[in-house]
Amino acid sequence: MDKNSVYRPNIIGAGEVGSAIPVEMDRESIHQTNSLFWDTKGNDILGATSLPYYGAFVSEEKCQLFGDVSGKKMLEIGCGTGHSLQYQGERNASELWALDISEQQIEKAKQHLTDCGLSAQFICSPMEEECGIPVDYFDFVYSVYAIGWTTDLEGTFGRIASYLKQDGVFIFSWSHPIHKCVAAENDSLAFKKCYFDESWYSVSLEEGTLTLSDRKLSTYVNALSKAGFVIEQMIEQSDEDIIQSRGDNNDFAQKAKMLPVTFVIKARKL
Repeated sequence: MDKNSVYRPNIIGAGEVGSAIPVEMDRESIHQTNSLFWDTKGNDILGATSLPYYGAFVSEEKCQLFGDVSGKKMLEIGCGTGHSLQYQGERNASELWALDISEQQIEKAKQHLTDCGLSAQFICSPMEEECGIPVDYFDFVYSVYAIGWTTDLEGTFGRIASYLKQDGVFIFSWSHPIHKCVAAENDSLAFKKCYFDESWYSVSLEEGTLTLSDRKLSTYVNALSKAGFVIEQMIEQSDEDIIQSRGDNNDFAQKAKMLPVTFVIKARKL
């Protein structure tokens, strides 16, 4: 292991790696690294998470955070391959908009929606930047396992608040920060990383490289408050029914029974 490397037991979801290299927070460099990752091998390496699932063992069908979206204007942050857009379109949302940093992901999403007889307005841009999305316009902004890629959490939440109508709803999910600190080891769980460490790091996975920071849960909560949101609901409990229905009995499933691996927050713009 490189003398400057540190152990990061969980990158996203269930994936584990042996080491990660600390890096300086250079926004442009991080954007280039992560957009290239998703333009090339991202889906092959990390797969894709989409509604009705918010992540591992948490589902909209059980949580019912959106309610009836008929006639609602919706913006997805980090649309990936478009399957969450399909989910909302088939539930009769009136307008679908989507933002993603990867041109290739957007092309996949466009094709997928076309195949489903649906359409959306797509914008390729980092979520932190001004990119022409209308303000005070949307009933819902949502993000499934994408918000954690931002290089500016407070700025991103501020932009999302500006996109929403007053009383509009923001729903997002990401890997639970405690999950990112704990690894399954010899039929037990062991802390491998300090929960309070929010430094940036780079990881090489197969033929791809990505750069991330593991933020504390309080960092997300405080950034939401600063942006003018009030939290209405938070989900961090793994759904035992989903674990059982999948027949999972691996280390990841056992871990999910003992600590949260995904968190979901529903917040409303004041």
